[in-house]
Amino acid sequence: MHSFSLLTSNLLLFFACSSLLIHDSSNFASASPVPDILASSGLKARKVPGGYSIPLQRTKRSSGRINDGRNSKSIGGNRKRGGIVAETGLGDHFDFQYTVPVEVGGTVTAVVLDTGSSDLWVTSDACTPTSCGGPPTTEQYPMSTFNDSGASVFIPYGSGSASGPVGFDTVTVAGISIQNQPFIAVNATDIAPQDTSGILGLSFPTLSSVQQELTSKSTLTESDDSILGTDQYGPVLARIAMTGALDTPMFAIQLQRTQIDIGGQGVLTVGTLPEGIDNSSLTWVPVKFYTDSEIGTQWEIDIDGVFLDGQRLADSAIPADGVSVTTTRALIDSGNSILLGPADVVDNILSTVSTTYNPSIGPDAAFPCDVPHTLTFQIGGKMFPVDPRDFISEKSTDLSTCLASTMFKASDPPSLGDLTSWSLGDPFFKSNLVAFYYGNLTHPSVDPPRIGFLSTVPQNANELLTSAIHDAESAGEVASTDDVAPTASAATADRITVSPGFSSPTATGPGGDTSKSDEGDPGNENGAIAGAKMGIGFVSVYIAVGMGMVAGW
Repeated sequence: MHSFSLLTSNLLLFFACSSLLIHDSSNFASASPVPDILASSGLKARKVPGGYSIPLQRTKRSSGRINDGRNSKSIGGNRKRGGIVAETGLGDHFDFQYTVPVEVGGTVTAVVLDTGSSDLWVTSDACTPTSCGGPPTTEQYPMSTFNDSGASVFIPYGSGSASGPVGFDTVTVAGISIQNQPFIAVNATDIAPQDTSGILGLSFPTLSSVQQELTSKSTLTESDDSILGTDQYGPVLARIAMTGALDTPMFAIQLQRTQIDIGGQGVLTVGTLPEGIDNSSLTWVPVKFYTDSEIGTQWEIDIDGVFLDGQRLADSAIPADGVSVTTTRALIDSGNSILLGPADVVDNILSTVSTTYNPSIGPDAAFPCDVPHTLTFQIGGKMFPVDPRDFISEKSTDLSTCLASTMFKASDPPSLGDLTSWSLGDPFFKSNLVAFYYGNLTHPSVDPPRIGFLSTVPQNANELLTSAIHDAESAGEVASTDDVAPTASAATADRITVSPGFSSPTATGPGGDTSKSDEGDPGNENGAIAGAKMGIGFVSVYIAVGMGMVAGW
């Protein structure tokens, strides 16, 4: 009786303490956008407080909406956080697609960074020029070392598809390795972009076709209010976040510009905000959930309004398809090279900036290159513009005339399974730092996911556009660069291995860091984000202490 009574009182006390910690966690602060805040970090992976950073490279790919989500369930919860953070610079293929170096087994290659999907796939040496759209341009995964799961997956995207067997191997992203990571060794695809060999999906486990397929073949059973199998079969960064090894369960993206006016530093940061960026400088908004059991959560938010050159545009009058929609939703999608929006709003934008635009006879919306236009999205009550230099693309035959129509495309109306009206792709990422916070992946009601935004558009963006166009006219060509993904440096960089049940990271190579930062410290720039997780960590610690006291009694 004494043992039971003591255990019960300890449990009640500890759960009460954890509840206070969870509900008393700091809120995300909103602040005005801060221009020109990101410092150049170079392309080599390097350590920053709480993580590492990796370079991305961008390659051309057709835009399209991702439709590969399914709902699934998993067990477990986020554990007490560790102190690992990571960062890497980005490459850029002429402002069309960004990629990041990823190591799968012993193969280091460049894959597209895509917040609109969840699965990792790389082309294998089973690809033929016919099945994969031509001869390989990057290193392919060798099927001789493939650890086959017995499952295969077909993933349809808005602009093509990929298919192949699912296997397991060690995967390294930004110097963070996780073992037994499921991935698709693709043997047929029509969307592999130039100088890349796959896609790294960064969205939620509920969109993962791989996780759904593997859990359906497993003996796992559903647990109340959880997502089955994420810790074993989930997407790469989601699994890494669930180990508790990251300083904060998040990643952040900022893309650079390599045409019109070259500048900026593309960075993927894992486990923390980029160095020098304070949490309070971002505007944080909640991720929108789908309530239908067949729909998976995406990185979607509500937007308050859309403005062109300071004037609010009329909301779309196109009705939703079979669903009731009361807000305007946007998918924040790094895998989309343009901006997708309602057809009537897109027509309004293009006809306003161009006297030649006529949607009934042709798509061109031409206007003088040196006349700046700013498209702005109001999010969380703050204004987040697309830089005038990211609003246009040049016509190859006339450097004085530019097009806006190549940067926009009409989206489908909201419908069951896709309630978005907008997809904010790379032009938005080049103008704004975007931070993606997973929160508690298995129990989102405890710590819900959210997205933070920070404008990086300088106050003199209009002047910078005009100057760049005049320089291009003088030179007879528009400046452009093509930065390859730093796969060679990624292959030789130090790495830390994490795993489920994380207690301390395993570092390989010089410079491995197992230090922890102060958890939940209000003075810590990530303290507000991490605070909601602390209750879970303390609950497990205190229950263990209570059990020890009972055993000793």
